[in-house]
Amino acid sequence: MEKKITFGEKVLQFDNDLSKIKIELPEGFKIINPFNGSNKTQINEITKKFYNMYYNDNNSRRLIIGSSPARRGTAVTGIPYEDAEHLQNTTGIYIDDFYINKSSSNFLYDVIEKYGGSEKFYSKFYMNFVCPLGIVRINSKGNEVNCNYYESKKVQKLLYPFMLESIKKQIDFGLDTSVAYCIGSGENYAFLTKLNEEHHLFKKIIPLEHPRFIMQYNSRRKDEFIKKYLDAFNI
Repeated sequence: MEKKITFGEKVLQFDNDLSKIKIELPEGFKIINPFNGSNKTQINEITKKFYNMYYNDNNSRRLIIGSSPARRGTAVTGIPYEDAEHLQNTTGIYIDDFYINKSSSNFLYDVIEKYGGSEKFYSKFYMNFVCPLGIVRINSKGNEVNCNYYESKKVQKLLYPFMLESIKKQIDFGLDTSVAYCIGSGENYAFLTKLNEEHHLFKKIIPLEHPRFIMQYNSRRKDEFIKKYLDAFNI
């Protein structure tokens, strides 16, 4: 009897397909692809260990979806919303030169811990992005800075088919489409809502404030936002 492909193996195949993607953006913008960059061997090790650890099953999961990977966050580790320090502790794989602990990740780790821990959380949820590859903008000093797909209408229009196809492929992992959670209650939620109205991907999308917004501007209300996340996840 042929072995059924696990959820984790489907994610790893999706990441492998992303490694072959080449997208030319308008001048002043660039794609950051962790799966075919200079750290790709290390990232392959990390993703295999992580997805085999938490997704070695065929559970149906709900999608938690952000906008796009941060230049020195997921675009380095290859795993959505997991920072280098936490991944090193989890997988035992050292991520050279990228030992960064981000406040966004810290907030989500607190949510995960209060939900019941990583094993329980990842058995119910899968996280990724509307644009699963990182985007950077070249500023006036010639430096690369983080950019979201919605910050440029040209970039958004060019990436639209890729983003739609990426979400559809991930739904085919066996996602529970009764509800999805959108990290970013502003432009990311507005775009995803419109996309959903046109293509009927999910029955419902629940917006959640971005962890970076919470930690930078509303840190005193952190417990309130953690409760909001948990209440949404427990419906």
